[in-house]
Amino acid sequence: MSSHSLSVHKMPRAMQMALRLSCFGAAVIFGVSSARVHAQGAKALPVLAAAGAAQDTPRRGGGGAGLGIVNHDSLYEQAMAQRQALLGRITPITAQTLRDPPAADWLMWRGNYGATGYSKLDQINTGNAHDLGVAWSLTLPVSGNEGAPLVHDGVLFVESADTVEALDGTNGDLLWKYVRPLPAAMRNGRAEHAKSLAIYQDMLYVPAFDGHVVALDVKSGKVLWDTNIVPPGQRFGGLQTGPLVADGKVVIGVDLGNGAPGGSLIVGLDGQTGTKLWQFHTIPRPGQPGGNSWNGLPVEQRFGAGTWTVGSYDPGLNQVYFGIGNTYDIVALLRKTPKGQTADGLYTESTVALDPDTGKLVWYYQHMNHDVWDLDWTYEQTLVTLPINGKPTRLLVTGGKQGIFDVLDRANGKYEFSQEAGAQNLVTRIDPKTGHKVINPAFAQPEPGRNYVICPGFGGGRNWPTTAFDPMTDVLYVPWFDMCMNFRYTPKSGADASAGGSSMSTTVIPRPGGDGKLGGVVALDLKTHKIAWKVRQRAPAASSLLATAGGVLFSGSDDRIFHAYDGAHGTLLWQIGLDAAPSSSPVTYSIDGVQYVAVLAGAGSPLDLGNGSLAPELTDPTGGMTLWVFKLRSEAPARQ
Repeated sequence: MSSHSLSVHKMPRAMQMALRLSCFGAAVIFGVSSARVHAQGAKALPVLAAAGAAQDTPRRGGGGAGLGIVNHDSLYEQAMAQRQALLGRITPITAQTLRDPPAADWLMWRGNYGATGYSKLDQINTGNAHDLGVAWSLTLPVSGNEGAPLVHDGVLFVESADTVEALDGTNGDLLWKYVRPLPAAMRNGRAEHAKSLAIYQDMLYVPAFDGHVVALDVKSGKVLWDTNIVPPGQRFGGLQTGPLVADGKVVIGVDLGNGAPGGSLIVGLDGQTGTKLWQFHTIPRPGQPGGNSWNGLPVEQRFGAGTWTVGSYDPGLNQVYFGIGNTYDIVALLRKTPKGQTADGLYTESTVALDPDTGKLVWYYQHMNHDVWDLDWTYEQTLVTLPINGKPTRLLVTGGKQGIFDVLDRANGKYEFSQEAGAQNLVTRIDPKTGHKVINPAFAQPEPGRNYVICPGFGGGRNWPTTAFDPMTDVLYVPWFDMCMNFRYTPKSGADASAGGSSMSTTVIPRPGGDGKLGGVVALDLKTHKIAWKVRQRAPAASSLLATAGGVLFSGSDDRIFHAYDGAHGTLLWQIGLDAAPSSSPVTYSIDGVQYVAVLAGAGSPLDLGNGSLAPELTDPTGGMTLWVFKLRSEAPARQ
């Protein structure tokens, strides 16, 4: 056995050979018995393995996967020693590290607690971005994408489907991998589209598709703890979000779906043990703030209010911020309102600020009450500092599908101002003091069976692909969609109404009188409250945005193109065609003085599928996932 090896459980060699001959070329993983797998939650499959271990992981790493012997010669030993050394150099992440992440690392979903999608790295800049090229790429298990890798001390961590992998950030070499056993109905997690992982101390926190949060050892992939966060007996479609570490707690939204009575949850776990500390209901109970906002309906007939975006955190205020989605059972909000009740439907379309230690509500702000048009306001909560009345103020910026961005004082939820990114016909006026949205009377109370043309469509003028904020210029960059919808209200009654689900029929359509350009990027200047520039294109947006100190803005679109723009003017600097749309959140990191940009390509998220019909000439293959990593092809010249 190699001194750089870890043991794994293996099948008898004769059985391995028989299965290989019948399944040659397939990625078959042999492991411990199913009873033990489910007892432990999963197994880590390191490439630093005992003789024959590569037979257990034929997809990649640690030796030959053919029919010959596994050749553990001196070159193999050298490669394994280098990988072990890289893992050995991983340092623990402290609370202070998370508050002020090193520029070389990417430690959170959008890079920092403020979810700005901004990096201080500037080796790649407006003067040399045209010289970007592929550093390496890697095929991953098929999933619904929407993911974002994390990078720490030269190691890149990525989740796709049922698998988490630790990779050498310079070349993609596999260091270890963890494979989660899932129920057969989940098809190995092919529909998984969790947004991100989280990392703290020596643990990597994984949102598993089956509704568990799993803590892995960052150096080995070993399971440290495994906690189910879905209520017993609850129907569940898979975790769609990602964890946030705040004050040693792992905080994560649990979207229970449209048919879950009483709404969804936000859950807090002890980061060391996985013990569940608290849960917050996204639909308030009677007697709680907002508990009388559902037309007098009992809790079991209140539905929706999903949480499927990663939260943000202000350590100074010790508050976590989450956006809450809409209800699809709009009949609940369109009924006649009893005395002493409202039809606002809290906490739908709201930002909630919670104490991460207790889960208690600190404040809430409802961006749009009485939403009956499927126009969520559940996206990233970007934390910025801007002058308000001449005084630097800690603010929160978040936008809904309408493309309207509300700016709040994040200490208390006080409304400051709003800014629009594009054309919409639902809101006719915004109260300058409260932010209350006045709805177009033509749409305010939809009549059953009547068709309404509403812009934007149910996919929104923006959706889960996140904005990026440049703190040097105070510009917020928005990935944009330009389309509308046919909307029809189909009321339910009796048992159907009590079971939740949707009472809306929506069909995406091109904008009436439009020019066929369906997407692009909009740059909002948050100091002047004006649009700084726009880029419009045929293809809808596909990826989150990434801004850098080099003045470069990265963006992906449904035509499989990954772009680099000049953040100041929107000028195209570089682009590359990928094997599939980059329906994910790009990240950037640095190793040994070299800056890299990484993005996951692979369509399959609901947004990809919903928008594809409007530009049918754009082919976007499904059924594949690739991690693409780019760097400059030559030595970086000085900043221009």
